[in-house]
Amino acid sequence: MPHAERDAAAGPGRPDEPDDAPTGGRSPWILVAIAGALSFTALLDMNIVNMALATIATDLDVSPSMAQWAVLGYQLAVVSLLLPAGRWLDGGRGTGGVGLRPALLLAVSGFAVCGMLAALAPWMAWLAVARIAQGTFGALLFVLMPVLVVRAVPASLRGRAMSVPATLGPLGAVTGPAVGGVLLDAFGWRAVLLVKLPVCLAALLVVARVLPRRGGLVAPGRQPLTDAALVGGAVAALLLGLTLAPGAPAWLLLGLAAVPPLVWWTRRPATRPVLDVVRASGVAGVYGAVFSLAAGFAAMHYVVALRLQSGSGLSATATGLTVLAFPLAMGVMGPLGGRLADRCGPRPTAIAGACVTAFGLTLLALHGDHWTQADITWRLALAGAGMGLYGGPTQTLVMTAAPPRALGVAGSLVQLSRSLGFAVGPALAGAAWGLAGRADGARYGLVISAVAAWLCVLLLATRRRTPSGKPAPAPEPAAR
Repeated sequence: MPHAERDAAAGPGRPDEPDDAPTGGRSPWILVAIAGALSFTALLDMNIVNMALATIATDLDVSPSMAQWAVLGYQLAVVSLLLPAGRWLDGGRGTGGVGLRPALLLAVSGFAVCGMLAALAPWMAWLAVARIAQGTFGALLFVLMPVLVVRAVPASLRGRAMSVPATLGPLGAVTGPAVGGVLLDAFGWRAVLLVKLPVCLAALLVVARVLPRRGGLVAPGRQPLTDAALVGGAVAALLLGLTLAPGAPAWLLLGLAAVPPLVWWTRRPATRPVLDVVRASGVAGVYGAVFSLAAGFAAMHYVVALRLQSGSGLSATATGLTVLAFPLAMGVMGPLGGRLADRCGPRPTAIAGACVTAFGLTLLALHGDHWTQADITWRLALAGAGMGLYGGPTQTLVMTAAPPRALGVAGSLVQLSRSLGFAVGPALAGAAWGLAGRADGARYGLVISAVAAWLCVLLLATRRRTPSGKPAPAPEPAAR
């Protein structure tokens, strides 16, 4: 990348120095650590409640399907509001309205307060509304985390810095069920909803002390509500169709109801800034790659957890320990992925990591019917190692290619792609399992997971062209 482009990617201010860098001589890695902790917490919260649904249904005297709104309400709010939150952040910054510090304080405090309100819920309606509200602040958190990292460190360290939240986020998603099971057995379901409070309090203290006082908050206007309704309606129709398909395959046709609102959304004038960011960056395929591998990862996790318990007779604790091979390997390889991205470039590193993950998932799909912990553990560790190499470089690739004044939209698109994958993957694997039957369902679910991972490799390896007709510039490795 030419020096002028690298300086522009670093944001306003002096070349290679972020505009919202911490003051007072404090290390910018404090903010990177906070972004990683919040990423872990937000994705942990998206999955940890799954373990408590049966207990919530019994305690609040509702059906299991109604209790699922403790999870669905959060997920739908996150997916629906990611893009509106990114546009609000970028639009406000362009007018001098929205500052990084007040936006972070709003998101973290709102996330924590809604979590406390959910834990105090005396009935299901209260819990569902509190979780929807928490998902609203969670969407803002997801958008702000990559922006915080980009503005905290110079461009030469961006790959290493991006690997922190990109690794810790999926770690939270994978470890959520295990942490939830321990808390549920020891303290009950309300403790599951309060687990994020210590991290939120620490983040509030650090952000208030480290980030400079710049900018304020502005009202988002009516456009975000319309965007949220269209995107949320489309996603809800798709997930509902996949969820009901095992009982009656005709429900898959409900997925067609997602097309009209999506088409309407793409034709709205307010959507043009989002589409312009995708076209200008030249990395449109990377967003598809993020969705594809997230769907494959989530589908694998869903199938393996059920298969180990139902088919191999393992306890929940033994299953949780086996599945932990994936996040442990991912955590070990995540920092290496960031260093390789800074040295060799983010795209080659991301492709290499995705190939390793796809190979590991393929070995899982080709495994026979007789599963043992040892056989599954090393395959999960191989796939997790690849995810560690892939995560940070992929996010670096997107955020570096984005126009400097559209970092919020670029960050929200990455998070939207990942969140959609996390939601669609298990639903798709569950539909395949139900339609194929108990005997072959797990195998078909894992085949879907492996195919999604190889599709990610293909999308990463395909260089898109910018509107000028030239391939998108690849970020240069940092000078040594």
